[in-house]
Formats: sequence, C-alpha cells, structure tokens
Amino acid sequence: MKRILLLFTIGIALTSFIQNFARKASASPAQEDPRVARVLEILHAGVQAATEEQIRITEIPAPPFQESARAAYMKTLLSAAGLHVTVDTTGNVIGEFAGSSPEIVMLTAHMDTVFPAGTDVRVKREGGRLLAPGISDNGTGLAALVAMAKAFREAKIKSTKTILFVADVGEEGEGNLRGIRALVDAYKKNLKYVIALDGSATEYVTNAALASRRVEVAIAGPGGHSWSDFGVPNPIHALGRGISRFVAARVPESPRTSFNIGEIEGGTSVNSIPMNAQMKVDLRSESEAELTKLEGILRDSIRAGIDEEMSAARERGMAGSATLLDLKISVLGVRPSGELADDSPLLQALLAADKRLGNRSRMERSSTDANIPLSVGIPAISIGAGGRSGGAHTLEEWFDPTGRELGLHRVALTTLSVAGLEP
Repeated sequence: MKRILLLFTIGIALTSFIQNFARKASASPAQEDPRVARVLEILHAGVQAATEEQIRITEIPAPPFQESARAAYMKTLLSAAGLHVTVDTTGNVIGEFAGSSPEIVMLTAHMDTVFPAGTDVRVKREGGRLLAPGISDNGTGLAALVAMAKAFREAKIKSTKTILFVADVGEEGEGNLRGIRALVDAYKKNLKYVIALDGSATEYVTNAALASRRVEVAIAGPGGHSWSDFGVPNPIHALGRGISRFVAARVPESPRTSFNIGEIEGGTSVNSIPMNAQMKVDLRSESEAELTKLEGILRDSIRAGIDEEMSAARERGMAGSATLLDLKISVLGVRPSGELADDSPLLQALLAADKRLGNRSRMERSSTDANIPLSVGIPAISIGAGGRSGGAHTLEEWFDPTGRELGLHRVALTTLSVAGLEP
C-alpha cells in the first residue's frame, strides 16, 4: 500500500513538473521581461488614443495607386514616435527602430484601400461602432503600427534586432503587392521576420499564402448601329458567351479554388454595337497547379465565346475580314504561394502570446503582404490588430474598438519575442 502511495505521489510531482516546464518553455524570455510589461501597460492606457488616430488616418483618402497623402501623414506620425523615417521610391514609409544587430524584424501595415478616388471616407458613429470605407482594412493596422512605435519608445525598449515600422503601398487589388515586393528586395539580406498587420481579427493567424492571379480580358470589334448593322460581331455578346462557359466550370473543394469576375465594361450607348468589352477576373487557389488549370479554362472559355459570336455573325451574313473580333488577355498581377513552417520561431512566438493572453486562434491561408516574404523563404505572418469589424471592401464597412487591447498586446508580445531584448 505504501509503495502504491509513493508511486502515486511521485506521479503527481512529475506531472506538475512537466506542466510547469511546458509553461516556461512556451513563454519567450522577452515576453517575461519587465519592460514588456511596461509596453502592455502603455498600450492599455492608449486604447482610446489609438481609436481616435485610426479615425484621422481613415479620413485621409488612399485609393489604389494614390496613397501619397496618407503616406505623408504616416511619416509625420512615425517621426513623432522617435523613429528615423524615410520614404522609398515605391512610396513605402519606413521608420527605423535601431537594434544592436543589423538583422531586421519588419512590422508592416498597408495604406491603400480598394475604394476609388471620390469615395466618402468620413467616419460616422453608430453606438459603439465606427463606419467608413477602409476603417478596419486597414485603418486598424495603421493605428496599431503607430501605437506600437510610441509604446516601444516610451518603455525604453532596446531590441537586439532592428525593427522596421512600415506603412506600405499597393497591397490591394491591382497594386499586386508592389510595396512589400520592393521592401523584400531592399532588405532581403538581413530580413529575418515579417509581421503584417491587416484588419482587426484576433481569432486567426495567416501563416500560409494563397496564390492568386488577376486577369484582364479585352475584346475589340468593328462596332456599328444597333439596327442597320445588326448581326455584326458584338464584343459584349462574345464576352457574355465566354463568361457563361467559364462560370459553369467545376473547381475543386480541395485544394480550395475560387474565381470572381469583379469588373465588366464596354460600349458607349444603348443603341450602338460596342467596339470593345473588357472584364477583370480574380483567380485563387491553394494549389499553383489548379490555378494554372483555372486560367487555362478562362482562356479557352473566352475563345469559345468569340467563336460562337463569329458563327452567329456568319449565319446572319455579317462576318468578314473587316468584322473580326480581336482578343487580348493580360495578366495584371500574380501573387505567389508559400507556407510558414510549424516550428518557426515566429509562429511559436505568436502562439506563446496567444497562450499568455488566453486567446485561441486558428491557422489560415490568405492573400496578404505575407505572400511575398513567404514565397522566398522568409518567415512571415499576417494578423489582425484587435477590435471587431465587418463589411470589409464595402461602403458599409464598420469597426468596433471593443477588445482592441487584446490585438495590440498580441502584436507587441510577438514582435518583441522575435526581435529580442538587450540587457
């Protein structure tokens, strides 16, 4: 009996030791540093200030390829936070928080929105919500970037790796990740980790890059009058025939694959046979092979649509060398795939931060600024900066700052863990 009790006692002690060891092992030494606790206190105290700054940032328009006004404001904010700030030839705003090592951790948030020039971006309040196009994507990330720089300076953080606080351009749509591409090219030699702040969500981490291609299809024809020239090949009809074929294509659930026809243009008046028709298509897949296959289906479908329209024109006696349709297909952008290793110190730092904060998050694959570093083997993740949001990429986009403290703390713990602290 005594032997059984002894073994039972030893078992309990061993279990307690293992659990305690696991807790210590999962926590980064940097995350246990008193200076880090000070950073968290500063971020907690500055939640309301971060929200007010988010409003000011959001109300500066940043349409695709027109981020300069917002960039000028971000430069002012990062300079006021004590960083040495430059703007590269691509338009990225880069604030340097110098470490003792030339190795770099890049904390970045994109400035551009999906909304065209002239969109009303004034922020409205409804209860606890803030409403405006771009308020969360990516007003949240940009406000967090500034809050982080201020907190690190106020807490007198001395990091081992240099931290670059970057407000980048061209993340959305046809921007084709041009900002992060330029940054990776410029800093590739010393760039060790990239953390992209995008939106508000804290319930997941993007640790895998979703491959995508943006394709433009343009069909040109002779045009004419809708009555007297009826039967002449119509570019919009041809495009419509091709679309009908393409959207009927079956795509696999695994690897997950998707398509979206997001823009269609053509014609000048209701009673004119148009001289042109264009559309822009977004193709995405977890598999590069499936993506290539899907692009092939798109091309074949459009060519078949043109053939059908030309056949109809011949039946009406309106097809000839002067009435041919011309097809041009252009790839507007390619976003490469990639994936972060499960044992990456960056992912482990994020998971340790989640554990400390009592946050549960899942792994996701998406198309973000993290695509580019991941595609060349540089560890990268994309995470939200806290709060709640909805209606992204619509005029009804909203943000609720409730819970933003969790996101800010998560970013700070992860960043400082991989950057390291000097004694």
